[in-house]
Amino acid sequence: MGTWTGKKVAVLHGGRSAEREVSLRTGQGCAEALRARGYDVDLIDVDLEVARALRERKVDVAFVALHGRWGEDGSIQGLLESMGIPYTGSGVLASALGMDKVFSKLLFREHGLPVAEYRVFQRGQAEHIGVGDLPFGLPAVVKPAGEGSSVGVHIVKDAAALRDACRDAAGYKGDLIVERYVKGTEVDVAVLDGKALGAIEIVPTREFYDYTAKYTPGATDYYYPARLHPLHLTRVLEAAEKAHAALGCSGVTRIDFIVTADGTPYILEANTLPGMTATSLVPKIAAGLGINFGELCERLLDGAALKA
Repeated sequence: MGTWTGKKVAVLHGGRSAEREVSLRTGQGCAEALRARGYDVDLIDVDLEVARALRERKVDVAFVALHGRWGEDGSIQGLLESMGIPYTGSGVLASALGMDKVFSKLLFREHGLPVAEYRVFQRGQAEHIGVGDLPFGLPAVVKPAGEGSSVGVHIVKDAAALRDACRDAAGYKGDLIVERYVKGTEVDVAVLDGKALGAIEIVPTREFYDYTAKYTPGATDYYYPARLHPLHLTRVLEAAEKAHAALGCSGVTRIDFIVTADGTPYILEANTLPGMTATSLVPKIAAGLGINFGELCERLLDGAALKA
């Protein structure tokens, strides 16, 4: 029997972020898996009345299946802490740090993790950013600091495309980050309770692993385990565990890297609430270890707690 058997479990999904549709799918899948394992589950689409819904349904524990702003950034975690409702995943500070790419990069560098050269610009500067402002030149990657799922991310190869990319990224939350484009193998690592489960290699049919490639079946090829030299694989797994610890994460995270030919694992970002859909990477990695989707959801639920 699980820790929360016989208790009211709320799976929180949907929300108001740019990643709402993915979150709806994540929540539905997790709720079905937990019900199949005997849990009393309410599926709650998170809106501005979520606190009332949690009270009215007499929720004992929350399974957080949100993505993006207001769900992955510490906001819902703070509400749950205030209401005394244990929840899955990382706490308020780790969630906020993981969501903000500027602060997470600073922490990663402080802990000795390889980070590609980058510049940070305020959104109001978007119209005026030129190649001359980038000490590393082009190609470069433009991204908003406060979004996930590759929302607003662009690979820029020429000066003409730089302004349009910056203008688009400025439409999302946070400052703008422009970083040196690093050529290598995209590898994502799942970390559960501080231990790396494994690494999966991502080969999108599109130019890079953008929102469409992530959530369209057949748009990306995956290789598990990642086709890396054993020493390079060990290095990226260790880097993922270090990143998970640096942010103070709990539960499961997905840490994304570009691994260069010499085995250097350049960290891209940490996802404190990784997707749990049919095309998501954490379930794929867990399955490679013999952990089915239902077992994975139950392990996450077992780890629910107050973190503050």
